[in-house]
Amino acid sequence: MNIENTQSQMRKGILEFCILSIIRRGEAYPSDIVDEMRAANLQILEGTLYPLLTRLKNADMLTYRWVESNSGPPRKYFSLTEKGDAFYQELEATWVELANGVKALTSKSESLPSVPDNPTTN
Repeated sequence: MNIENTQSQMRKGILEFCILSIIRRGEAYPSDIVDEMRAANLQILEGTLYPLLTRLKNADMLTYRWVESNSGPPRKYFSLTEKGDAFYQELEATWVELANGVKALTSKSESLPSVPDNPTTN
């Protein structure tokens, strides 16, 4: 098995939740999202982020507004819609449930009962 592939799949599974967590705190510009993700050691490329933001916007989870910039073209700032906030709440509940379940399984120290090599059948 390829550990990098498994790690990548695990990260992809929580990417949407992490991005919505950032946007939920206030309007966010895509490069700021990338910077915050990287600061948390969760690597993301802008080529991955933009399609995800577009998909979330098209699903009415996000809205955006254009803000004029002093140093270039206008910038698109994203924020959660009511539907997006409700979706985030569901993701958060799912995350808590998964994290608690994983912690419960990975923190156990006792071994499972052994199974005999040649179990007898009746």
